[in-house]
Amino acid sequence: MPGTVGRVPMPPAPVSGQPAATDLVLHHDWSRTPLGPWAGWDPSVRAAAELVLASPVPMALALGDDLLLLYNDGYAELIGDKHPAAVGRPAAEVFPEIWHLPSVGQVVEDTYRTGEPVLEKETTLPLLRRGSGVMEQAVFTRGYSAVRDGTGAIVGVLTVAAETTQVAQQLQSLSDFAAALAGTLTLDDVARVALRWAITSFDADRVAFAVDEGGGGWRIVRRLRGELMDEADERLPPLWRRTPADWGAPVVVAARSGTPLFVEDDQPLARTAVDRHDQKIRSLATVPLRASVVRGALTVGYQRPHGWSAAERALLAASVELVGQAAERARRFETQHGTAQLLQRSMLPAHLPDLPLLRIAARYDPGVDGNAAGGDFYDAFLLPTGGLGIVLGDVAGHDVQAAARMGQVRAALRALALSDPRPDAVLAGLDRLVTSLGAEGGTHELFVTVVFGVVDADRHRLTLASAGHPAPLIRRCPPDGEPTAEYLDVPTGAPLGLGCRPTTTTVRFAPGDTLLLFSDGVVERRRQGLAAGLDALAGAVATPGSGDPRALCAVATAAVGGTTEDDVAVLAVEHALRPSRSASMEVPAEPTAPSRVRHWMTGQLTDWRVPESVIGAAVLCTSELTTNALLHAGTAARVEIDLSPERLLVSVADSGTRGTVTRAQTDTLSSRGRGLGLIEELSDAWGTDPTVRGSTVWFEILIPAE
Repeated sequence: MPGTVGRVPMPPAPVSGQPAATDLVLHHDWSRTPLGPWAGWDPSVRAAAELVLASPVPMALALGDDLLLLYNDGYAELIGDKHPAAVGRPAAEVFPEIWHLPSVGQVVEDTYRTGEPVLEKETTLPLLRRGSGVMEQAVFTRGYSAVRDGTGAIVGVLTVAAETTQVAQQLQSLSDFAAALAGTLTLDDVARVALRWAITSFDADRVAFAVDEGGGGWRIVRRLRGELMDEADERLPPLWRRTPADWGAPVVVAARSGTPLFVEDDQPLARTAVDRHDQKIRSLATVPLRASVVRGALTVGYQRPHGWSAAERALLAASVELVGQAAERARRFETQHGTAQLLQRSMLPAHLPDLPLLRIAARYDPGVDGNAAGGDFYDAFLLPTGGLGIVLGDVAGHDVQAAARMGQVRAALRALALSDPRPDAVLAGLDRLVTSLGAEGGTHELFVTVVFGVVDADRHRLTLASAGHPAPLIRRCPPDGEPTAEYLDVPTGAPLGLGCRPTTTTVRFAPGDTLLLFSDGVVERRRQGLAAGLDALAGAVATPGSGDPRALCAVATAAVGGTTEDDVAVLAVEHALRPSRSASMEVPAEPTAPSRVRHWMTGQLTDWRVPESVIGAAVLCTSELTTNALLHAGTAARVEIDLSPERLLVSVADSGTRGTVTRAQTDTLSSRGRGLGLIEELSDAWGTDPTVRGSTVWFEILIPAE
């Protein structure tokens, strides 16, 4: 090779802490090997060696029948602690742990013997990186070609190796990212998955995600390097910030224009920074969503200059393409889901009766994918006789028609009960109504089950009748014994519309007892017998430390493992031993609200002579729940406390939508996610209940015996 023999170009930087491979090769005593002194090598072989030593790409030569190694600094970096001892040694001795593999030793030996070049793509090999002490699986693309001397004889094999582990990991990460996005339902879910993946995959200092509000304005959420995201935090919705439609931040500009933006070294967020984290960003990539329904963008930023390579831009574009598809699915789901759930919950009672000795709670969870209205319903109302009417029913179907029929049945049942509260008479009248609705609709497939009862607290009795519905469960808690749970022996009868002839059953309902009505979605699971579900429910209901109805509703809905495609509805009524005391407070949506709640609640519980240990735990949990409600609902909240001799029940309800948190609130209120963790530690039971608009988070603390 003219012009190269005898002149070795400047080599790349040596491996840190080790002598340069070029120096070792040039000063190695080759005279002690079959190759002979360096100066006596064939000019073609020396030219190949000089090319290897000068290249920044990892390359190695295996020369002679013993395949003696010489290599450059790039290759030395790959072989780690085997350098520098590998210089001048047979390749089989240097790599005994992998030489037997067909893609390693056999390939080199075949190339040396036949002269045929070989390209090995994406081969996984064990690699011990320098100083790590841990063997890892690395991915390489390698090329092998024969090296010939001046006479044309094969004297060695040239290896060119490129580690593609990072590329392979990124492709695998992108595949995992796509799978994670496939499981998202809402924009909250999409944002959470996208931000977590982006900050990890790009090792970024700041990532942000923005979507349009549909009617003007934008919702933006970000994540910073080093943020602690525990399980409790992941269950909370992301902290969105709303901005006007003409906001000049790069993420909004790119989303509006549809043009990506890459900044390598500047202050791209200087004019729109909301805090010091934004001000420190010097390099930023902003890629708009490729979606027809949802406008938005994803940004990745660093606090140092960063050149955006073609590979990074391609990876970012591919990931944003996936985010755009998931965002469109989520927007459609949220629209349909909101309409269906608003219809469903508007047909359920907004408030249940508040009685001195009867405490009532209910819970409804939609089945299938939560995207359709269902036919489960419950109700509780006062009767002219002074008793309490309770009902839980199930109209077959998961569509708007089922919800409409459910509304008709529920309204008719209350009207019949207010006229004649006898359970058998009420269900007989409903049977005639359902028969009429079926005839009117020209269908005989109208399937309705219902259980209706009347609670007479003064006489300590309960009268029930059922039309094809699962038997109610009663939890009995004698003063001197352990709680038990048993199913009431109520004749099931036929469903409504099929000639139902209900009969009534009267049972004792003493102070300390709790009645649980439930739909079949609570106990039925695929590939599991009904008896197993009923046993699991009874066992779970008998376990809690108190018979509080709200706690029992939460326990009942989670009693049977596995998923259900049916709606889940439960209604619990507790006959309290003594009247409870209640108080409530409206919490304004402002930063000082948590401190006001703490002051009010401390005073109220002190007046009620609640033990100090309970007051401290309850005030701390309530403060954190109030903080989270304000952060994630953005509107006023309502705190309610209910004290009985056995337990303290606290609930915090919001009534707004997410994403309306002001800057002042974000800076003043405590860290998000901490509230749920505290509740798990300090309370005896807790749960969340969705409402027609917003949600309620509650917890229960048992009062220690004196």
